[in-house]
Amino acid sequence: MAVLDILRYPDPRLHRVAKPVREVDERIRRLVRDMAETMYAAPGIGLAATQVDVHERVIVLDVSDARDELRVFINPEIVRTSDETKVFEEGCLSVPGIYDEVERPDRVVVRALDENGKPFELEADGLLAVCVQHEIDHLDGRVFVQYLSRLKQSRIRSRLLKAERVDA
Repeated sequence: MAVLDILRYPDPRLHRVAKPVREVDERIRRLVRDMAETMYAAPGIGLAATQVDVHERVIVLDVSDARDELRVFINPEIVRTSDETKVFEEGCLSVPGIYDEVERPDRVVVRALDENGKPFELEADGLLAVCVQHEIDHLDGRVFVQYLSRLKQSRIRSRLLKAERVDA
């Protein structure tokens, strides 16, 4: 397993739309293991393949307190959302140190394949629903800051670019 490099906003590669996984094979299972190791090391609660510059529809999540309930979604799609919405404070491994409130559907039903290629459907609410939506957004080329005002987006972009220059 390996810890992968995480792309940072405003890297344009974060806006590429991921392609469906054609076959769940050993290459994809290795990607899942590497993504999980990367997510746990960061530390984070979710990671999309797009964030590690792999543009295939794979996400890993673990919202458990003990960090021992890894969930894998290959070719995830949201098939149903609730009418009710909730505001959660979101952060992102690709947007380090930035947190802001985003309104999303409170409940979702997601259909995907697991790491063995077996289809499943999951109804999620609360933090798990937020994470599923947030990570699927990455696969669709969206970063959570795009839900914020243009002014906030501009400030975040400037702040991260300045931090990048300082780190270089």
